[in-house]
Amino acid sequence: DRLMGEAGYQAVDVISLAPDHPDRAALRQKFLSEHTHSEDEVRFFVAGSGQFTLHLGDKVYDVLCEKGDLIGVPDGTRHWFDMSESPCFVAIRLFTNKEGWVANFTGDDIATRFPRMQPNP
Repeated sequence: DRLMGEAGYQAVDVISLAPDHPDRAALRQKFLSEHTHSEDEVRFFVAGSGQFTLHLGDKVYDVLCEKGDLIGVPDGTRHWFDMSESPCFVAIRLFTNKEGWVANFTGDDIATRFPRMQPNP
């Protein structure tokens, strides 16, 4: 509620994926290609982990997000997200756009040239 009030977010949802989710491979693939958003991508990790990779100019940064982490990827930032082959996370997603998650894919294959997130043991 505090974040929604401070930043004017209009929508919120919760994404929860477990290693046995029947659509885990398709959902993972959806986020693996480099993309941007016209709004900040804000996620609070309630449980588990996921990896955001940010492409800033000629640098690439991996950010491992775990339980208790809050990340805000600024609008227009090239990035991708990996949850591993065995996803295990719960994250609250905040949006200024009431339609929720809308990606603008860059068409760059850079994400294919970087290691993928490994499952937690």
